[in-house]
Amino acid sequence: MRLLRVLLAVGMLAVLIGATGCCGGGGKVETKQTTTTTTLGQELQDLDEAYKKGLMTEEQYNEAKEKLLKQRTEN
Repeated sequence: MRLLRVLLAVGMLAVLIGATGCCGGGGKVETKQTTTTTTLGQELQDLDEAYKKGLMTEEQYNEAKEKLLKQRTEN
């Protein structure tokens, strides 16, 4: 009788430990949402201003401009 109780307790403990492990393991789920508050024109002007001030090379400017236009026209 005592052995049956011990086996039952060990079995219940194993079930509880197993149940806590199958629920995603406490992993984080992240959702990213981007809200744009500036206009495309304003961002292009900001890029142009940064280029004219020498804060970026012509290559960097062209790449950033292309990326910006691609991002804004895909949606």
